[in-house]
Amino acid sequence: MRLEEPECRWRFASVSRAVLATCGTDRRPHLVPVTFAVEADLVVVAVDHKPKASTDLRRLRNIADNPQVAFLADHYAEDWTHLWWVRADAAAVVTAQGPDWRNAVDLLRERYPQYRTQPPEGPVIRASVQRWSGWAASPGGRARE
Repeated sequence: MRLEEPECRWRFASVSRAVLATCGTDRRPHLVPVTFAVEADLVVVAVDHKPKASTDLRRLRNIADNPQVAFLADHYAEDWTHLWWVRADAAAVVTAQGPDWRNAVDLLRERYPQYRTQPPEGPVIRASVQRWSGWAASPGGRARE
C-alpha cells in the first residue's frame, strides 16, 4: 500500500541508517549507507571520524556536480507482511562551517550517542526533501499524531 507523507516521514525517522544515492557528471549512481537526522523536511548527514580511504569523498563531489539526491530507508522481515520502504528525493548542499553546520551536528549528536563523545568534525550534507514516497505491505506501525 502507498504511504502518505506523514507516514513516510515517521518511518524514515524510525530507522538508524539509510542509503544515500548521488550521481555526478559521469552519470553513474553512487550509493553509500549513512547515519542521519531529520528535522521536518530536512535530512542531515555528516562526514564523521569513521575511517575513510580519503577525505575527497565521491558523495560530496557528486553533490557539487548534481545536488539532486535520494535516500532510501527500509525494513525487511522474513514475514513479508512487515516489509516497507521510504524514499526521500531531495536537493542537497554541503557545508563545512557556520550555523547550518552546527545545527546539523547538534541534530546528529541528539540522535546518536556515539556522536555525543566524538562529534563529527567534517562537512555536513543538508538535504531539503522535495518528495516523500513509500510503500508498506500492511498498515501496521502507523505514524503517531
